[in-house]
Amino acid sequence: MKRALASVTGVLALLVALTTFTTGTAYATPPNIPSASTAASRLATLTVAAESHQSTYDRSLFPHWITISGTCNTREEVLKRDGTNVVTDSSCAATSGSWYSPYDGATWTASSDVDIDHMVPLAEAWRSGAWAWTTAQRQTYANDLGGPELWAVTDNVNQAKGDQDPTTWKPSLTSFWCTYARAWIQVKWYYGLTLQSAEKTALTNMLNTC
Repeated sequence: MKRALASVTGVLALLVALTTFTTGTAYATPPNIPSASTAASRLATLTVAAESHQSTYDRSLFPHWITISGTCNTREEVLKRDGTNVVTDSSCAATSGSWYSPYDGATWTASSDVDIDHMVPLAEAWRSGAWAWTTAQRQTYANDLGGPELWAVTDNVNQAKGDQDPTTWKPSLTSFWCTYARAWIQVKWYYGLTLQSAEKTALTNMLNTC
C-alpha cells in the first residue's frame, strides 16, 4: 500500500511540475495585497484632492536602490523574489532565471529586460502628498519590500507607464486589473496619499472586474 501511495504521489508531483513548467506564468506576488472588498473599503476612506507641487518633483528626492542585505540592493531583491530559478553572482546581480511580467504576460530570461516598477510611481506619490515627507520617508517608500509597491515587469511597459495613474494607463492584461487596483489602493492607503476624483472612478471600475 505504501509503495502504491508513493507511486501515485510521485505521478501527481510530476504532473504538477509539468503543469507549472508548461504554463510559463508562475510568478511571485508582492506581499500584503488586500482582498477586493477590503480594497474597496480602503478606497472609500482615501482623501480626494487635486494634485500639487508637480513642478518641484525630482526623482533624486526618493533615494533608491538602497542596500538591503549583503551586496543586494532593492532591485536585486525584487528580481530574486519575483523570478523563477534565479541565480546571482557574488555581487548579487542576476545571471540567470526567468521573470513573468503580470502587466503584459511576457516572460523574460535576461534581467536586463526587466524593470522594477513602483506601483504608485514616485512622481505620482510626490503629487499626492509625498512632497511633504522627509527624505528618509521617501527612501522607505521607494524601497518598500513589505507591501505591493515594487513589481518586476517588462522594461518598456514600465517606461510606457511612466508616472501615470489608472486614469490614463492600465496594464494591457485586463485579467490583471483587479490585482492592479487592489495593489494601487493599498499603497495609497498605507502611505496616506490622496487621489483625484477621476482616479477613484478608474480604480472603482477596475475593482468591478474582480
